[in-house]
Amino acid sequence: MQNVFHGLGVALITPFKTSGEVDYEALERLIEYQLENGADFFCILATTGENPCLSAEEKTEITNFVKKTVRGRVPILKYCGGNYTAEVIKEIKTADWNGIDGILSICPYYNKPSQEGLYQHFKAIAQVSPVPVILYNVPGRTGINMKAETTVRIASEFPNVVGIKEASGDLEQVDEIMKNKPKHFEVISGDDALTFPMIVSGAVGVISVIGNALPKEFSRMIRLEFNGEFEAARKIHHQFTELYKLLFVDGNPAGCKALLNDMGMIENILRLPLVPTRIETKQKMNEILKGMRL
Repeated sequence: MQNVFHGLGVALITPFKTSGEVDYEALERLIEYQLENGADFFCILATTGENPCLSAEEKTEITNFVKKTVRGRVPILKYCGGNYTAEVIKEIKTADWNGIDGILSICPYYNKPSQEGLYQHFKAIAQVSPVPVILYNVPGRTGINMKAETTVRIASEFPNVVGIKEASGDLEQVDEIMKNKPKHFEVISGDDALTFPMIVSGAVGVISVIGNALPKEFSRMIRLEFNGEFEAARKIHHQFTELYKLLFVDGNPAGCKALLNDMGMIENILRLPLVPTRIETKQKMNEILKGMRL
């Protein structure tokens, strides 16, 4: 199995109507907008998609809708993870993976397993997955960091584990993975603000939050880096510096949804316990957005 998730991956939000229902018209509009402006793949039903606040029925409906809308134009990476290994395995075995190109699976959260526990968890997933697996390391959310040696151990033993969404924020750890990983295994940035240096270090792309709203600009930065035009890419990266912070200061995807709302793409609705970003944050992002359009 090979990693097909290269370039700009959009961590797709789930738009809601003011009634609280999933807004499928807005979702279709977003997908087409992102495809027209440089999205190379989609990551669905993960953190940015408000996965914990969706019912099982909604997740199935959203999956089928995205597949129908995308129509095979780009790969689709679907989140399937949790902190109870047996339940994750059950979901993998019972879900319909037709039209899905890979599984994104997070390090178990809250119960804080050891490095051996992380290895055994992903071993169990790799042994049953019918599609390629992308590991997801995000200690800021899970409370546990998967060390580079554990990542490399999993990658070396299971050829269907083809990559990692690395969001530890530790560039030294990223470099350790790059240095010791098997050839088939690739690193994907899980942090918009670190995408520029991670691609310089050898990452093959990003699973991006900001790509929901500004796919054209962010994908251009990535393509410039792939072409070795680092100075031009750096200028785009620096244009985003303040926006990176504002997007997450009130939580994700609150910042991204506020930005998309200012663009007229969606209603600014989240599901509790998430709430919309503060007015002052929204105003600052809107000012940056106007400057970028100029």
